[in-house]
Amino acid sequence: MQILDGKALAQKIEKNVAQEVVTLKEQTGRTPGLAVILVGNDPASAAYVNMKKKACDRVGFYSVTHEMPEDISQKAIEKTIEMMNQNPNIDAILVQLPLPSQIDTTKILELIDPSKDVDGFHPYNVGRLTTKLDGFVPCTPLGVIEMLAEYNIDVKGKNCCIVGASNIVGKPMASLLLNADATVEICHIFTDDLKKHTLQADIILVGVGVINLIKEDMVKDGAIIIDIGINRADNGKLVGDVDFKNVSKKCSYITPVPGGVGPMTIAMLLSNTLKAAKIHAQEAN
Repeated sequence: MQILDGKALAQKIEKNVAQEVVTLKEQTGRTPGLAVILVGNDPASAAYVNMKKKACDRVGFYSVTHEMPEDISQKAIEKTIEMMNQNPNIDAILVQLPLPSQIDTTKILELIDPSKDVDGFHPYNVGRLTTKLDGFVPCTPLGVIEMLAEYNIDVKGKNCCIVGASNIVGKPMASLLLNADATVEICHIFTDDLKKHTLQADIILVGVGVINLIKEDMVKDGAIIIDIGINRADNGKLVGDVDFKNVSKKCSYITPVPGGVGPMTIAMLLSNTLKAAKIHAQEAN
């Protein structure tokens, strides 16, 4: 069994991004800029935003966070996004989800300029991904693909079982794997007999937020396990959706939690922001 070390790979990617930022500044005078909208005071969201800000600082990005109260109006967020769409110093706009119930999240995400949509949630970028065209891809699934490539794991023809069908992880993960010629199955909350599906899989990718959902008897020998889940156990420890202790005895590769997919998500955000800055620099010349 080999650990897929997302932390080490993320540091490698970060180093490359930092070098490219220096080159971009020298050649075009442009500093990549990321703007984040953070609504309310959810501790997990605030922690994520803080981690993203620190990562931006490390690679030399310009970053700004718009903190908004929980009872903010739809109109106020829309106005802020329109302002950021028009700001030439902002290459990337990120809305930290989830948003409060009074906000129409779909409308907010559709308002972001697709060329600044580094989360890859705009229908334009979703469409480009599903039709195998270049665009912005959601950071977590993109990080998984990068990790598989780093460890020379070829998904072509492999049976991949994705557990979780969210727009943020499950669906884009399926599109990326399909684009790489894998055979893809998506399971979700209404799937009958999850074990029947996971036992057939060469690669299991799970991200639903249920501690120990994937157990040893649900995994075939030599399978590859990508744990995208992140949960806080009763003892305060961060754990994934996989029973790591027991499943790791059976599989060939596995991602740890923490230190697996999590760091890759932030690395891909940096990578996507750099990509946006390069596109905008090209358009400006």
